[in-house]
Amino acid sequence: MKFCTFCGHPVQVVVPPGDDRERHVCQICAVVHYQNPRMVVGCLAHDASGNILLCRRAIEPQRGLWTLPAGFLENGESVEEGALRETREEANASLHHPVLYCMVSIPYVNQVFVIFRGLLVDSRFHPGLESLETALFGEQDIPWNELAFRTVTFTLQRYLEDRKKGEFGVHVTSLHKPGQP
Repeated sequence: MKFCTFCGHPVQVVVPPGDDRERHVCQICAVVHYQNPRMVVGCLAHDASGNILLCRRAIEPQRGLWTLPAGFLENGESVEEGALRETREEANASLHHPVLYCMVSIPYVNQVFVIFRGLLVDSRFHPGLESLETALFGEQDIPWNELAFRTVTFTLQRYLEDRKKGEFGVHVTSLHKPGQP
């Protein structure tokens, strides 16, 4: 950020009084421009047999790789509304009674990944504009080496473990930069 969105003057990166971290601050109007993590929301949708809906990405990053239907939360949406919207947009799919399933903080890219779990309403899903392909995968068919993001791998692993136990919880973790503890 180079210029204040309120008055148009240049900003400086400083620690404002009473704060503990650097922020972009306008030296003319004194507005502090906070930058906060972005929310990525989506759904782990499955059919009655437990097969999982995945989308092959049509956009960067990770074009051509498989992911859960998910994307950025929009202003004015609840987390659940955004997750359901992303599932409709990317896979033209709807879920019965979605429940919170997974929350992953990803500090090194300033994102929080929130996934709901739910039963597909029907099998009439198909790719949206951001997907090349959509498909249901049984446990043995999940393309583990072609998954787009570590958050997806984490979520799928928890789902398969929970399904074996017959008990689903809410999973919360943080993923750090590869190679860091």
